[in-house]
Amino acid sequence: MLGLVFLIVILFAFYLFYKTKYIRSNRPVEKKWLSAKSNIALGLFVLMFGINTIFLSTSTASYIVAAIFIIYGVLFSWVGFKKYKHYHRFAIEEAEMLEAEK
Repeated sequence: MLGLVFLIVILFAFYLFYKTKYIRSNRPVEKKWLSAKSNIALGLFVLMFGINTIFLSTSTASYIVAAIFIIYGVLFSWVGFKKYKHYHRFAIEEAEMLEAEK
């Protein structure tokens, strides 16, 4: 239980970290890549929050809310991972191109 809370806090910190890097970046492809990374962190945060909700309460309403959180978290992480894989090579090419210009 305490491990889930620790993981939730860490995942939220990763989300904030990647969103901050997204705001500070000037490269368009890198922004999309960082947005995908923050989507993964946010999805995992919501997923862990849903799992934690199952352990906190045993009412039917909390199970329904936890199921919604878990489904939403899995989908958000999956979409973020697909975006991450797609933009990763383009972000590398963009970084190499900018290094070659210097």
